[in-house]
Amino acid sequence: MPPRPFRRAVFAAALALSAPTVPAAHAAEAAWSAAPAPGGGGRAYFYLEGAPGSVLEDRLALTNPTGRPLTLRLRGTATGTAPATSTGAWITPAAAEVRIPPRTRAEVPFAVTVPVGAPPGGRTAALVASGGGRQERVPVRVRVAGPALAALTVEDVRLDRGSHLIRYALVNRGNTVLAPSLAVRVDGLFGQRLRRPARPLPVELPPGGRVELTEPWHPPALGRVEVRLTVTAPGAARAEATASTAFVPWGPVAGAGCAVAGGGVALWLRRGRGRGRGRIPHRLEAARTADESVTTGVAS
Repeated sequence: MPPRPFRRAVFAAALALSAPTVPAAHAAEAAWSAAPAPGGGGRAYFYLEGAPGSVLEDRLALTNPTGRPLTLRLRGTATGTAPATSTGAWITPAAAEVRIPPRTRAEVPFAVTVPVGAPPGGRTAALVASGGGRQERVPVRVRVAGPALAALTVEDVRLDRGSHLIRYALVNRGNTVLAPSLAVRVDGLFGQRLRRPARPLPVELPPGGRVELTEPWHPPALGRVEVRLTVTAPGAARAEATASTAFVPWGPVAGAGCAVAGGGVALWLRRGRGRGRGRIPHRLEAARTADESVTTGVAS
């Protein structure tokens, strides 16, 4: 539960409204917005740091530039591929619902309660405001004090023959948020077929996060290949994984096999007919000899 000073802020300063005048010409066109409350400069997200068991506080600014009152709902949520025990559950707004008068900015406090025993490292979440048929997500980054460990692995590499894709998974085994990069190398019977230098991936992995990704490539028509994926991230050791397979054009191979088999059968038949030409089968020759013997006996 948030500390007593924080609960008092709900009634005293939480919903204290500053009412800067918004020009009417812009109020008709603008929509409400959510952002970190102004501090020592413009902030695109919240950043909070503390030890396990601590309660961290900040303020969310909600601006209603329109000429009518606005009611917004607030909640914390997980982001990206955060594990089930996400940081979203750590976030508690001072009020789950806030009513903002026309042309007014409200600053609403919220608390982030770091669980006792939480492992050190970075966490990601978001504070979500919704209302008026849309929602705004403001990122919340929490740093749990303690020694940092950056560890990244690449797993389950497999080659998808049907879609010409290399499929793989990235797993964050450490306690810091990671921004991974990927390098791809493909070797075949006749040397290197593909080499892509390391490039940043459009993902951000929280501690314990796992993401399934794909990489396009053009497999050979014939031959055996080995695919090697190498992943890196700032502060983490390089990780590698490989997969190999053989490619055989079964259609042409099957057609060639049928042609060879058909040719062999035809050759065997031709040889059989050649051996039998001009010869009387054994059974027919024996029958003819018996008939001649019978005829000779009658005549005598």
